[in-house]
Amino acid sequence: MRNKATIELDDLPKGIQRSRALPDARLGALWDSIILDERLKSQLLSQAVLNFTLRGKVDRSVIPLHGVILLVGPPGTGKTSLARGLAHRTAESFPGGTFRLLEVEPHTLTSSAMGKTQRAVSDLFSQSIAEAAMAGPTIVLLDEVETLAADRSKMSLEANPIDIHRATDAVLVQLDLLADQHPNLLFVATSNFPQAVDSAFTSRCDLVMPIPLPDRDACSRILKDCLTGLSRTYPAIGKLASAPQFDRCAGECVGLDGRAIRKMVANALASSPQTAMNPGQVTIEDIFNAARAAKASRLAGGKEK
Repeated sequence: MRNKATIELDDLPKGIQRSRALPDARLGALWDSIILDERLKSQLLSQAVLNFTLRGKVDRSVIPLHGVILLVGPPGTGKTSLARGLAHRTAESFPGGTFRLLEVEPHTLTSSAMGKTQRAVSDLFSQSIAEAAMAGPTIVLLDEVETLAADRSKMSLEANPIDIHRATDAVLVQLDLLADQHPNLLFVATSNFPQAVDSAFTSRCDLVMPIPLPDRDACSRILKDCLTGLSRTYPAIGKLASAPQFDRCAGECVGLDGRAIRKMVANALASSPQTAMNPGQVTIEDIFNAARAAKASRLAGGKEK
């Protein structure tokens, strides 16, 4: 017998990886965990809220909103977590409203068979997403959007370009139709490779927001947040955030993304078998050495490219 969670997962339409009611406090925690300039967070939330307050009242000939936000930036900068958190914060801005978040899995839509990708994309937008929007305010996460809206000018002739062209065309056509018919619908797309996204898709975005690598101040905040979180389990680790060498560690993190900084701390906890057995023994020097190693690895990887 399948449990409720399994039933919900199994019964989702093709292309929809997850569906959840909003607001959801777990997603709010994701929003808070992403260390980003508060001005950018405020702009992002404001744009999302405007989508639901303006689009149903002002003709698109006046303000041609498509209900699409695109987050671009290097891997590990928190774009997907930020998008999920944004969905929660947007729904939370409308007390009493019942929002839903749909997360699209683009790779399940692609096919080597001619025409199948185009049909799958069209069905996803015109049926699954449209039906959700008819039921109430809906936010759709399009992760790795370049998979669905690939830059047609850069396609290889060896990769079934006609079908990929048509799939991108289908995305654009459906975005136009949904923008006209469902003002209570917002797409939040992400891409690690904005140069691979078709320019016609980008032109339909109401906001394109670059999510940068953290600067020194943000690195310090991310590192401190990570150590503070660990201190709830290992109290001794909390003291490292106020150690004299902490700023030196934060400076060594510049050039790493937020995910890499947190993984680097995990590497520090595994700096020796003794520390791995008792993570509370980690030292600020262990963290500095792990940060230096992570930076060296990142730089070496960049040179190989």
